Amino acid sequence: MSQTTSAQHSSSTGLDSAKLGMWIFLATEVMLFSSLIGAFLQMKGRSPADAHQVLNVPITAVNTFILIVSSTTVVLALESIMKGDKRRLKLFLGATLALGATFLGVQVFEYTQLILHEGFTPSGSLFGGGFYTVTGFHGFHVFIGLLWVTGLLRQALQEKFSATNYSRIEIFGLYWHFVDVVWILLFTIIYLI
Repeated sequence: MSQTTSAQHSSSTGLDSAKLGMWIFLATEVMLFSSLIGAFLQMKGRSPADAHQVLNVPITAVNTFILIVSSTTVVLALESIMKGDKRRLKLFLGATLALGATFLGVQVFEYTQLILHEGFTPSGSLFGGGFYTVTGFHGFHVFIGLLWVTGLLRQALQEKFSATNYSRIEIFGLYWHFVDVVWILLFTIIYLI
């Protein structure tokens, strides 16, 4: 497979095809998450949420910070390889993987606490159904991102990236930042409002 620069694969619009494809995919994801959030708000409105008494806002706030920091490490990974620094690329991709896995681990811990200790289940109320659907769907996106960054880290360890070949990292960054922005919205809507 030939190595290419970040801007070589242009579409008829003059834009990078892979980047354009990711933006189109993210546009569909915006529609999907908007629908899920709208449905959640409807469920929340119909099921007055005593659930706020069982949701652990401080732990989730720390978890939100962890995910935001992981976006920073993606930016630093991209910046590093654009400068040709392969060692820092590996470091920051590894950090992104560790931070994303920590976020997902805390989410699993939260679900366990809510279900086993608080009795807050998906079938217990409309709010519960909406909560687990929206946060679980987001968690699935984080999981996909973790698989993706694992593949990128493996490629980085095999020296597949350079200062002229980094578009796969850039495209992953678009996805990861989207996942982070969605979580900030979900944290605000579900835990704070």
